Amino acid sequence: MGKIFLISSNICTEPYPVYPLGMAVIAGSLKAAGHQIYQFDWLVANRSFFSLEKKLKEFSPDFVGVSIRNIDNVDSLTCDENWYLTEVQNLVRHVREITSGPIILGGPGFSLLPEEILEYVGADYGVVGEGEEKICYLIDRLEKKLPVDRIIRKNNFLSGIQFGRPCLEDEYVNFYVSESGLANLQTKRGCPYNCAYCSYPFLEGKKIRARPAEAVISDLERMVRDYKITHVFFTDSVFNDHEGHFLLLAEELVRKKLPLRWCAFFRPSGLKEKDLILLKRAGLHAMELGTDASTDRTLKGLNKNFVFEEVVKFNNMCVKQEIPCAHFIIFGGPGETDTTVEDGLKNIEKLKYCVVFAFSGIRILPETELYKRAVREGIIQDNISLLKPVFYFSPHVNIQTMNEKIKQAFRGRRDRIFPPSKGQAKMAVLHRFGFRGILWDTLISFPSRKSLVCHEE
Repeated sequence: MGKIFLISSNICTEPYPVYPLGMAVIAGSLKAAGHQIYQFDWLVANRSFFSLEKKLKEFSPDFVGVSIRNIDNVDSLTCDENWYLTEVQNLVRHVREITSGPIILGGPGFSLLPEEILEYVGADYGVVGEGEEKICYLIDRLEKKLPVDRIIRKNNFLSGIQFGRPCLEDEYVNFYVSESGLANLQTKRGCPYNCAYCSYPFLEGKKIRARPAEAVISDLERMVRDYKITHVFFTDSVFNDHEGHFLLLAEELVRKKLPLRWCAFFRPSGLKEKDLILLKRAGLHAMELGTDASTDRTLKGLNKNFVFEEVVKFNNMCVKQEIPCAHFIIFGGPGETDTTVEDGLKNIEKLKYCVVFAFSGIRILPETELYKRAVREGIIQDNISLLKPVFYFSPHVNIQTMNEKIKQAFRGRRDRIFPPSKGQAKMAVLHRFGFRGILWDTLISFPSRKSLVCHEE
């Protein structure tokens, strides 16, 4: 059995720093297979090469694994200064100076462009997609000196009961809870939807694979018992799955009466009010919504399979239950025109007592419908490198004019955020004043509280 040093390379703290769950799951799987593991968080270590070198020399690993969570921040206005692979390249270069063991890359960011990232970063091997079994297979082959591909791609997806249980480190849990106030946990993988820009179906498959509710509850109980966690974010691509696994979990949360408030990503469609009431009883505190566009035409361009009126009804239902919502809306996508920009901004006014985060353009990723469309429309050439961010903008919209219209429509509104960097500035101020959690929910005051303030003073 080997000694494996795992590194979480993530340095992104937007919208808040989050626990390196992927590294923790891989650590749990390797430990269960009998390997000796050390987990190193580059962000918690304050990006210190001295600390990295010290820990590597103390542990003396046979293998080093590096997790890549993000390639960039997917914001067309600030992506140039938020491209993270140079940092990973420097990490790998420094590791090579200290240890001679093979360096293995993994994580969702790596899985998007494995060949290019492996070459750019200068590592030895890579694992694409779910890593619990693949990393154990790769390590076993390397230990036995058997031939193995540089990139492990096996496309078989694990069932929910096979998902690895995260191996949490006290130091890191304490850091992230103190910084963000949130712990994070995944309850399912897979996405059956076909959003034009999205890589989730490629990374996780289209079939919903849910962990048993009892297993999720067990992890939550451990978080409450061992770390006094009070707030959790469920990291599922879509929490309100069409098969209803989320309702089974909610029922179990109600039964267990865990002292938790939680948030998740939701699809703003297909949820009944009785289900929302159940979720609130189960501890639902707030919802982040993949609304994505603001007119029926642009929703269709993104293959969203719902219309904007459904979004309005969904939002109104949440207002009635006083559940804060944040809508994430992209301008400039397929079908966008100067007219749809204006219509979309008018439609957004129908969304009451919620926060809206607006984005300009869409980061093009491989294996997506948006990539194919961009090629057809001549926006990019086929087989173009996407290592550095490339954004889709509808050829029928003036980008500068569009951005200015969004700014004007949102001006003076504390609950309307554009550009995204403005939201980070707001969150930073709240953080300095001692607020913890998702933070955007503090920008909403429901009518019953008689303290609605939707404009900056």
